[in-house]
Amino acid sequence: MKKLIAILALCIASTGVMAQTAPQPMAGSPRMERMMQQLQERFAAANTTHDGKLTLAQAQTGMPRVAQYFDEIDTQKQGYVTLAQIEQFMAQHAGSH
Repeated sequence: MKKLIAILALCIASTGVMAQTAPQPMAGSPRMERMMQQLQERFAAANTTHDGKLTLAQAQTGMPRVAQYFDEIDTQKQGYVTLAQIEQFMAQHAGSH
């Protein structure tokens, strides 16, 4: 759990955010729910094309930690990542460390 929180904290930087409603598959505690909401807001703000897909350039600008792990998150090598892929990456790495 501490690893997941650390990974979430790394993905959430202090930039402007926009509100977005989405399911919270990894939600549990109030703290985790807040962190997931912040992740969703950061993703929405970084996704300037509003298509649900974050390109490497968008990640570099709005979510630098996601950009750092972009190739690992983009397992299908499509040139973009989705919020679900980021959440899955975080869950996998939280459980493996």
